[in-house]
Amino acid sequence: MSIGLSIIAGLGVALFGFVLQTSVAGLNRKVVARLQKRYGPKWYQEFIDIFKLLSKRATSHGWIFDFGVIMALGGIIATAMFMPITNNLLAFEGFDNFFIFVYLIAVGMLGMAMSASGSGNPLASIGVMRALTTMLAYEVPFMVIVLTIINLTGESSVSAIAQAQQLGGDFNWFIIALPIGGVVAVLSLMGMLGKKPFETYIAPAEIASGPMVEYGGKQLGMLFIMHEITVFIEVSLFVHLFLGGAENIIIFLVKYVAVYTFVNLISYVNGRFKIDQVVVFFYKWPLLLAVIQAVMAIYLGLVI
Repeated sequence: MSIGLSIIAGLGVALFGFVLQTSVAGLNRKVVARLQKRYGPKWYQEFIDIFKLLSKRATSHGWIFDFGVIMALGGIIATAMFMPITNNLLAFEGFDNFFIFVYLIAVGMLGMAMSASGSGNPLASIGVMRALTTMLAYEVPFMVIVLTIINLTGESSVSAIAQAQQLGGDFNWFIIALPIGGVVAVLSLMGMLGKKPFETYIAPAEIASGPMVEYGGKQLGMLFIMHEITVFIEVSLFVHLFLGGAENIIIFLVKYVAVYTFVNLISYVNGRFKIDQVVVFFYKWPLLLAVIQAVMAIYLGLVI
């Protein structure tokens, strides 16, 4: 595939991720509302909200504030372009290395942090500080587990890791083969998605949505798009690394919806940690479990 076609295909993957995640999030709002005996919004309400925001004017707080939003959205779209959907549906073949995702997604996050800090609002700065602190907390145990998987498979390509699991059948999924690591991965995913009890950096009733407090109009709409694509990247990584990836699009959709809905339902029955509790929690139990799983798998060969 030529570089031009790869770029077009990559942009298609990012658009697919936005549409998929926004639809799944809308359906989840409906499911949660019914569980709480409410009717809930229409499943496509989030599309209406985003397009309505994109049609409105936004207030500027300087070029750093404006440029940070573009950098955040651009960085996340660039990350999504490398994400495989199935074994054969991949825009940039050979470039789906796990470490590419780690570095590229940081560009989007830093753009968001730069823009929010440029607003001058103290609540935004507190939210950014909490977001970066939370990221440092959940990424350490998550990286220990992923490095264990890379050691076992000898691959750092996301699609290659998925195919290595498929060769051994359903029970060769790493969420089953490395059960302790699977628990750590689910906890880390909840931290990545900002789900309760790790929702400290948004905390609407405490710091007025933190980094998002100064945004409105089209800039807020762009950040909503960035958020949906970021969730798509994080959930897709979990599907490929721990659930054996997908041979076709139907399997991918089933796994994706199941993972997001599972994490979302857990979130709605939890309260919210304080930021110091988040750090202590991740550096205590998930990190300890991740190290135990790594020693068992790499040095003792104890893999189910």
